Amino acid sequence: MDTPTLLAHLETHDTPVRLPRGGTLCWDDADLHRAAQASDPEGYALLALAPGVAPWQRARVLLQTLAASQAGLDDPTRATLARLAHVLTLALPPAQVITVLLALRRLRANHKHTTRAILRFVLEHPDADALIAARRPALTDCFEHALGKTTARGCARRVADGDTGSDYLRRRLLRFLADPDAALPRVNALYGPGDPAATAPGDAALTLDTPRRQPPTVTATNRGDIAATLVHLYRGAHDEDLYVALGRQVAAAVADLPPFPGTLALVLDASASMRGYGEREWALLSQTAALRMVLEQVCDRLEVVEVGGDERAPRGATDLACGLLDALARGPDLVAVVSDGYENRYPGDLARLTAALPGAGVATPVVFCHAQFTAGDDLTLRRPAPALPQRGFWHQDDFAELLPWMFGHCAAGQPWLRAALRVRLTDLHRQAAHLTTRSAA
Repeated sequence: MDTPTLLAHLETHDTPVRLPRGGTLCWDDADLHRAAQASDPEGYALLALAPGVAPWQRARVLLQTLAASQAGLDDPTRATLARLAHVLTLALPPAQVITVLLALRRLRANHKHTTRAILRFVLEHPDADALIAARRPALTDCFEHALGKTTARGCARRVADGDTGSDYLRRRLLRFLADPDAALPRVNALYGPGDPAATAPGDAALTLDTPRRQPPTVTATNRGDIAATLVHLYRGAHDEDLYVALGRQVAAAVADLPPFPGTLALVLDASASMRGYGEREWALLSQTAALRMVLEQVCDRLEVVEVGGDERAPRGATDLACGLLDALARGPDLVAVVSDGYENRYPGDLARLTAALPGAGVATPVVFCHAQFTAGDDLTLRRPAPALPQRGFWHQDDFAELLPWMFGHCAAGQPWLRAALRVRLTDLHRQAAHLTTRSAA
């Protein structure tokens, strides 16, 4: 599985999965998803939880994960996939999940893990009552696909007659559910009259990516806590409390991040342009320093190569090519060039150097991290090496997407990425369980 390519695709390709009436399921990247899932079922599925993945791509991962057989997978992997499927059915808009479940019906996919995921969505979703009222025919089709039409209707008849725990129900329905007491009345609703005026909830029950709005006015000190504290220090403040706060803020930023087991070389642009001036003074350099401080805590070994001056005294021009050569000489698993993109010394050198590296036998991955003042910065003239993988950051919150993208480019980063996404899955699954319990109450 080519993680960087797949992750970039998951973040940018947000076309819907279409299910024409009586036609063939249409998703234009099905082969890519099937190949990725076949090569690494757990790693592929976990990528759906990476920050910034498009909703319809998460729906595709859910579809492929539920459609594929789990024969040959060990129990821990099956448990991870089950938790992830449950999280995604709550974290996607219900309309998208219903499309996925109907697509599984069209594909005739009916494994036990598929059955469990369908039944838990139809009967145990926090908004199940409203969904059944508004989308009863579709959800009935999903229910009957999960159990088989004859079995589903047999269960419905028994539930309608007051059966709540017979051997028949336990073997065919109840064993797939987490909360049978809440689910059984909904079986009756599936075969009831419905409500033509009902409206289905449009929002997901569980939030994966918290929407982040750029403030009306971006300043040097509203770009995250670490950078704001650094700006005060760079401007001459010497209060001991600031250093204490800085340590606390860095610790909070890395609290849920696993250690990166490899060596990262950071080419850090400390030229005069990174300091800025006026209201933007120290904005870029403080955010770059914040990234370095986070990486120092995360990486087993971090090699920093400063270009120009240093963080406290930025000066001079930007010789990124020499900085890259110095970084490669230290034998890292990955090189990250962090700069505002103004290569004002020997322009074009970085592009020529990176183009020549493969021919020289250098296979170390190199990525370019754009330090920006706002998310809307014009980077047209700030791409010194257009062929390099590139990603921008302007706020501390961007690190949540930047680090997985960065580490995903090297072999040493694959265990880190998997561990980080497992931590995220554990937290989201805990939230999902709380939602289900609260709705049942």
